[in-house]
Amino acid sequence: MALAPPVPAPVSVPLPLLRHFTPNWYATVMGTAIVANAGAALDVPGTRPLLTAVWALSAVLLIAVVTARLLHWRHHRDRARAHLLDPTIAPFYGCAAMATLAVGAGTLPLGAPLMGAATAVPVAVLLLVLGTVAAVGTATVIPWLMVVNRRIEPGAASPVWLLPVVPPMVAAASWPPLIPELPAGQWHTAVLLASAAMFGVSLLGTLVVLPLVIARLLRRGPLPLALTPALFLVLGPLGQSTTAADAMAYASRSVFPALQPSTVSAFAVGYGVVAMGFALLWLPLAGIATVRAMRRGLPFTLGWWAFTFPVGTCVTGAAALGERTELTAPTLLAGGLYVLLVTAWAVAGGRTVRGLFSAELLAAPHPAPRAPSPGTARTR
Repeated sequence: MALAPPVPAPVSVPLPLLRHFTPNWYATVMGTAIVANAGAALDVPGTRPLLTAVWALSAVLLIAVVTARLLHWRHHRDRARAHLLDPTIAPFYGCAAMATLAVGAGTLPLGAPLMGAATAVPVAVLLLVLGTVAAVGTATVIPWLMVVNRRIEPGAASPVWLLPVVPPMVAAASWPPLIPELPAGQWHTAVLLASAAMFGVSLLGTLVVLPLVIARLLRRGPLPLALTPALFLVLGPLGQSTTAADAMAYASRSVFPALQPSTVSAFAVGYGVVAMGFALLWLPLAGIATVRAMRRGLPFTLGWWAFTFPVGTCVTGAAALGERTELTAPTLLAGGLYVLLVTAWAVAGGRTVRGLFSAELLAAPHPAPRAPSPGTARTR
C-alpha cells in the first residue's frame, strides 16, 4: 500500500504583528515631539517639567519605532520593499527624517534637564546629523523611485507628496539654534549656509508639489475620506519655513556680523507674514473639509497624526513672529494653535493606543500597498 506524502509543516512567520508595520508610525513621534518643542517656543512659565516629560516620551517612541522598523526590514523584507516601491506609502519615509530631527531639536532645550548639557549637546548633534542625512536622502530617492517605478496619472497628486520634500526644511529650522554649541569658526558658517541651502531646496520642492495638489482638488474635488487629514500637511512647510527663516536670521547676527540686523530681520518678518498668511487661509479650508469628512464617517487611521505636526510648526512660526515683531496678535495666534495641537495630539494618541492594543492598526497598512500593474508600471 502506497504511503501518503507527508504534509508539510506550516511555515511560521517571525514577528507577524510587524508584517504591516509601515513608516507611517514615525508620525506618532513627530506629533509628540512637536507638542514639546512648540510648548518650549511659547515659553509659558511653569510648563518646562511637563514639556520635558513629553519630549522624553517622544524619544522613547523614536527608539521603539526605529527598532520595529529595523525588525520589519529584517523579517519582512518583501513587504518592506513593496512599501518602498508603492507611491502611496513611500512618501512616509520622510516622516522618519522629520521624527529624528524633531526629537533632536528638543534635546538641548528640553532634554538637558534629564541628561545634563554635556550629554545633551552630542546627542542633539547626532540626532540632527542622522535626521539631516535621512532628509536629503528622502528628498532625492523617494521622488526618483516614484518616477521610475510608477506612472502617475494626471490629477493624482496628493498632499502626502509633500512628506519627502519637507524634511530639509525641518533640518534648516533645527540646526541654527545649535550653532552656539558648535566649535567656533568655519563650523558656524558652514552650518548656517547648509541650513540656508536646505531651506531653498525644500521651498522649491514645495512650490513644485503644492500647485499640483491644488490643481487636483480643483479638478477632482475633495480627497477620499481616509485621505482628508492629509490636507493639514500643507501647513507643515509654511509654518516650518517661517520658523527656519527666523532661526537663520537670529543665528546670522553672530555668524555674519557685517550683515545689517534690520535687513535680516526684515526678510524673516516679511517671509513669515506671507507664509503664515497662506497658512491661515489654508487652515479653515482643511478644517471645513475635515468636518465634512467626519460627518460622512471619517475612519481613524494613522493619517490623523497629520493634525499634529503641521499645526505645531505653525505654532513655532507664529511664536517666532510674535517675538521678533513684539506684537501680541502672533503670540495669541500661537497660543490658540497650541490648544488645537494638544487637543489633536490627545485624540490621535488615544485612538492610536487603542488601535495598537487591539492590533487593528497592525492588521493591514494604511493605505494597503499594491504591486505595480502592467498598465502603470515603468517598462524601462
